[in-house]
Amino acid sequence: MYRKGTGRGSGRTRGVKAGVALAGAAALLLSGCSSDDGKDNDSSSGPVKQQPKGSDPYWVNPDGNAAKQVTAYEKDGKDDDAGLIRKIAEQPVGEWIGPENPEQEARGYTEAAEKADRDALLVLYNIPHRDCGQFSKGGAADGNAYRAWIDGVAKGIGDRPATVILEPDAVLHMVDKCTPDNLHEERYDLLKGAIGKLKSLKNTKVYLDAGNAGWGKEPDSIWEPLKWSGVEQADGFSVNVSNFQTTQASIAFGKTLSGKVGGKHFVIDTSRNGNGPYDAKAKDPWCNPPGRALGEAPTTKTADPLVDAYLWVKRPGESDGTCKGGPKAGEWWPEYALGLAKSAK
Repeated sequence: MYRKGTGRGSGRTRGVKAGVALAGAAALLLSGCSSDDGKDNDSSSGPVKQQPKGSDPYWVNPDGNAAKQVTAYEKDGKDDDAGLIRKIAEQPVGEWIGPENPEQEARGYTEAAEKADRDALLVLYNIPHRDCGQFSKGGAADGNAYRAWIDGVAKGIGDRPATVILEPDAVLHMVDKCTPDNLHEERYDLLKGAIGKLKSLKNTKVYLDAGNAGWGKEPDSIWEPLKWSGVEQADGFSVNVSNFQTTQASIAFGKTLSGKVGGKHFVIDTSRNGNGPYDAKAKDPWCNPPGRALGEAPTTKTADPLVDAYLWVKRPGESDGTCKGGPKAGEWWPEYALGLAKSAK
């Protein structure tokens, strides 16, 4: 999803197909019932369960790609591989809302999360001219289509608890000129409108994406665009989405940026940063880099009062794009998932 040499993450396409969320809405609700006891997942086999609500209030999808892979490996007698993938399956990950049926998808995920007494973690990635025509190109046809899509998401969420990561790269790509200047004014307006719409909901938190610590420029370059995009009306911003920068570097980056946008809090994507970034001199270091590892597990118990949560926004095990032998962006890649889990500390 990023241009060569920028050092940023890729593969922001949503982690599930639109049809899965629609056809499986009832299944999500039923599977949510199986784990509504709120107890820790202390089993090495069987269905995945929710994490302790006190430290990790986000919903674990028991029907996600990783959970399905665990079941497949166990069925084939590959218990070691199943145990490794369980490291992913038992953690909450972002649910990326698709372009076609936002209301139904948002409702399905938030209802399933509420049934399990947890918060849904949703990722909205449908801004017009998304990803500048690269691996994750696409997005809404125009501004009106995007506004209608956001309205659908908001209607689907309703009063149920949700945390939303809003438009990975949308602001950053304006700063680095990947998105042409003539599109900036509309994008600022769309992001401000999305934040306003989502914050009008009773129990929704919104974090506007703000890039990552490895993109090559100081926070001085992005703080004003974040303000123009409405970050002051949001709960805060997100950093390191789909990237590999260390948590320490991400905290430093986020704290500096926070000081420039009114002390806003932020969240960090720790899904694949356990071994830090790949060799910056390598070809496309952001795209399916080898030797990476799962990072800190999702939690609201973080190392800094400005950091609201460590989250797995990018779904570990899903491809960044057709590079290094990977499938299309967003598709499940079990071999890569195993590598992330094996390397996890």
